[in-house]
Amino acid sequence: MKKVILTYGLISGSIVSALILLSLPLWNAGVLNHENGALVGYTTMVIALSVIFFGVKSYRDNYNNGVVTFWKALQIGVLITCIAGVMYELSWEISMSQMSSDFINEAFEHQFTEMKANGATDAAIQEARVKNEEFLTYYRIFPIRFLITIFVELFPVGLVISLICAALLRKKEFLPATEHI
Repeated sequence: MKKVILTYGLISGSIVSALILLSLPLWNAGVLNHENGALVGYTTMVIALSVIFFGVKSYRDNYNNGVVTFWKALQIGVLITCIAGVMYELSWEISMSQMSSDFINEAFEHQFTEMKANGATDAAIQEARVKNEEFLTYYRIFPIRFLITIFVELFPVGLVISLICAALLRKKEFLPATEHI
């Protein structure tokens, strides 16, 4: 099981890292921005974390005689997500260091502009400003940022994909292993 988790975790992490780093020139050129960046980011995560399916299937078919329980499949998926998450966060650190030094503040200003456009009151926007400043005091601390980036951004996506894969692949008849002749 360790080999499957490590192999597929590194594959997933490599994909998400490569896509983050490849998107950096698009960000710097203005193609990606605060309007479409989240969509591109989460699409990147889904693509990279789809590897969970292949990891769980590989474990089921090649190491466990074509059978895997829901909980074991979920465990494999979550551990693959954790490896990919560490690689994702490290790539985010590199990417963030190459973007505008004021990237986070720009993101918050975009959020406030959206709030105003959607009819938020000045009081609500001011309350959001205060909460964001509190958040930034913690986000500037690397270990806290590291955990936030993994467990707030990537992990929920990996958990959902892991749950779906576990539900599907626990069924022995779902894409059964092929017999080698």
